[in-house]
Amino acid sequence: MRKFILIQLLFWLATGTAVAQQSMISEKKDTTIILITDLAVQLQCTEALNDLYNFKFDDAEWKFRYLRYKYRWHPLPYFLMGLIEWWKIMPNTKSEQYDKTFFAYMDSTILVAENLYKKHPPYKTEAAFFLAAAYAFKGRLYSDEYRKQWTKAASAGKSALNYLEECKKGQELTPELLFGDALYNYFSVWVPENYPALKPIMWFFPKGDKALGLQQLKEVSYNAFYTRVEAMVWLMRILNNYENDQPRAYSLSEYLYQTYPDNPFFHRYYARTLYSMGRFAQAEPVSKLILHRIDSAMVGYEATSGRYAAFFLGQINEARGNLDDAKRYYKLCIKYAEEIGVTESGYYLYSLIALGEIAQKQGDKAEAKKYFTEVKKKSKRKDEAFKDAKRRLKKIEQVD
Repeated sequence: MRKFILIQLLFWLATGTAVAQQSMISEKKDTTIILITDLAVQLQCTEALNDLYNFKFDDAEWKFRYLRYKYRWHPLPYFLMGLIEWWKIMPNTKSEQYDKTFFAYMDSTILVAENLYKKHPPYKTEAAFFLAAAYAFKGRLYSDEYRKQWTKAASAGKSALNYLEECKKGQELTPELLFGDALYNYFSVWVPENYPALKPIMWFFPKGDKALGLQQLKEVSYNAFYTRVEAMVWLMRILNNYENDQPRAYSLSEYLYQTYPDNPFFHRYYARTLYSMGRFAQAEPVSKLILHRIDSAMVGYEATSGRYAAFFLGQINEARGNLDDAKRYYKLCIKYAEEIGVTESGYYLYSLIALGEIAQKQGDKAEAKKYFTEVKKKSKRKDEAFKDAKRRLKKIEQVD
């Protein structure tokens, strides 16, 4: 876990390049035509990025392929094609189905960008941004909790940081460029606060400012054009997971879902914030729609999102006393969790506990014992779920 957090820190600094590539051009005094400052190209990229975020991958790919045909000498289209693969991975990072294609596009981005960086001085700053972005995304995937390729991640992270520093030389921090600084300022403080053992390592990094990082991230979310969505995603997750500011996280999740209603990642995060805030009346139809889209084989909707939605619906129905419906949804959550192999997750374990509780309420002690025993088998001794199941089994045995 410590390695995972440290490696991720390297990529948080470079993440500001995620979709910022369209505006990262140094001012030129010669007659070089800068591709990304061309209005027609910007408009086409914007439309394609909107398609991408809304999981209209075929539409986005068609537009990016046209860019690649017209500007095959430039890293922009290769990076954007890679970004499509990245968002295919996002709904379920455990799946490695799209890894090979993603890495191929990022390597192509690096190859083309290196040529510009070394041989065409007017494009050096622009090329450096694409190099930083491509290495950062490669590193983030290498360091994923399901991949843990630490050596490759560290190497990619180092390259990303080096090129990002190259980009910042003599550059004013526009909202796009500010994205990387915002993430670094926040997480360079957050990491040692939450992992004290890493404090000595952080001495080798510039000092951050968590409050400033949040302020900068908000500025990017409000004022940036190309990095706005990526910044909103990070801000939403930080507010919800680390800052205990659920109302604002909810507002961001609602905006992202309403703007990109076919994005399964945004969809399930919206359902999650509704559930966490106790807005069951709203969470119910939103969660049911997730399950419907999974059954309809809609792009990006799969077992990970289903696990969330089914658990929320189980909780909602149990709270209303609809025990049979609750059982059906809890069993569906378990099915989805087993499908993706995450049987130590909270949703899986607490679905089993809930089924045991319902069995007790319905007078079936043998069924209840079966579910609580299963929790003990699938969880670790230090887990709260393990302790809870152990207590419940003890009570049943005492009654018997």
